[in-house]
Amino acid sequence: MSTTQSERLRALLEPLVSSQGLDLEEIEVDSVGRKRVLRVVVDSDTGADLDRIADVSRALSATLDETDAMGEGEYTLEVGTPGAERLLKEHRHYVRAVDRLVKFELAEGGELVARILEVDDDGLDLEVPGVKGRKATSRRLAFPEIEKARVQVEVNRKDKKEEEA
Repeated sequence: MSTTQSERLRALLEPLVSSQGLDLEEIEVDSVGRKRVLRVVVDSDTGADLDRIADVSRALSATLDETDAMGEGEYTLEVGTPGAERLLKEHRHYVRAVDRLVKFELAEGGELVARILEVDDDGLDLEVPGVKGRKATSRRLAFPEIEKARVQVEVNRKDKKEEEA
């Protein structure tokens, strides 16, 4: 998608998404054969359930039908959330990932897998899981030290409420 089209679509769609209490995370236009697919990724601090996604999808569809933002020709609109293994790019993404396990690629090289405990304007307080029976350790990571960060899927994690019971 050209930068100009991306910017036009973002300018058009972001106010609609915001009016639904959501953040516009990504816009992507892909060509699949002769058809085009417009993917819109939305999220919020409290998540986005199916009803909210359906509401925003209808609002976006109506607005896109009233404008020429997608040009001529058919396209499919897909509205969804970032998914389980989301890439963390914005400050709000880190805030939403508190208590989640994240794999960090560090600017100095190397990787770190740790749980985000707290986020402030400068960086993150982390809990690095212990290996082979060792206790977890704490670590502070400043945002400039992070090259890339992605939430990890945890299959066997016990909920804190279960542990306290």
